[in-house]
Amino acid sequence: MTEQRQISGVLVVDKPVGPTSHDIVLQVRRILGTRVGHTGTLDPMASGVLVLTLGQATRLTRFFQSSDKVYEAELQLGIVTDSHDLEGEIVGRFPVPPISPSKAQRLISRFQGTITQLPPMFSAVKVEGERLYKAARRKERRERPLRTITIHSIELLKQEEQNWTLRIHCSAGTYIRTLAHDLGVQLGCGASLSRLRRLQSGDFTLEGCVELRLPAAEIQRRVIPMENLLPDFPRLDVDGQEAARLANGQAIRISRDQARADYCRLFAQGWLLAIGEIQSDQIHPRIVFKNQLFQGPALL
Repeated sequence: MTEQRQISGVLVVDKPVGPTSHDIVLQVRRILGTRVGHTGTLDPMASGVLVLTLGQATRLTRFFQSSDKVYEAELQLGIVTDSHDLEGEIVGRFPVPPISPSKAQRLISRFQGTITQLPPMFSAVKVEGERLYKAARRKERRERPLRTITIHSIELLKQEEQNWTLRIHCSAGTYIRTLAHDLGVQLGCGASLSRLRRLQSGDFTLEGCVELRLPAAEIQRRVIPMENLLPDFPRLDVDGQEAARLANGQAIRISRDQARADYCRLFAQGWLLAIGEIQSDQIHPRIVFKNQLFQGPALL
């Protein structure tokens, strides 16, 4: 299958509990017969919004990876595990003291804003060239770099004696497992993540998700086309000569009143031709998409 004929765009999958994100990538690759990438993994125990890039859209993956996320998380208090979730080995059990709703809210609010996290040992973070989870499986510890993340909002949806449900709006790169663990430390009784569902990733929500048990034709119909992606990037329509320059990797000039963003989407004859970076009065093509419409003298 040539790249021009591949299905290209974004597919938003409602990932079930159990399979890895890579399992879902392989499944979609078999169903649609196109190249597939993901914009951020979910642990096997997690479910919800998994944004996949298809075909030529895999080249846009980096623009989606930094998007904010929204989760619904369930915590079990009184249990500490080596992975910070109930999939791991239990390393401690502690009594859960009475915690009033007002005290619970005060403790939770400490995590709102810009904070630092220590990635869990059971994570894909690389230290000295090795994934941390590989060292964790050997029962080895590694020094881990702190990372700065932002919790835009954290809300206590339900509070039972040993089970809490939170809704969390956070920046990319946030470990909800670590958030559960750190909250347990603040509570003094420990806590582990028992369930996690991603409700939103960037502009993509559960309402736009597809389940992979549907027929292949329906799954293909739900692919978001290239022309509809990255709507926050300004759209600029170019003429034939400009399209030819962009297709050859050359910059084009724009008026200063058009230079209002860092990146833009460049269209020719209604088709997405490139993603351009705006620098002063020029647009430099950073990603150029292959399409027969934009090749050869027909552009001129």
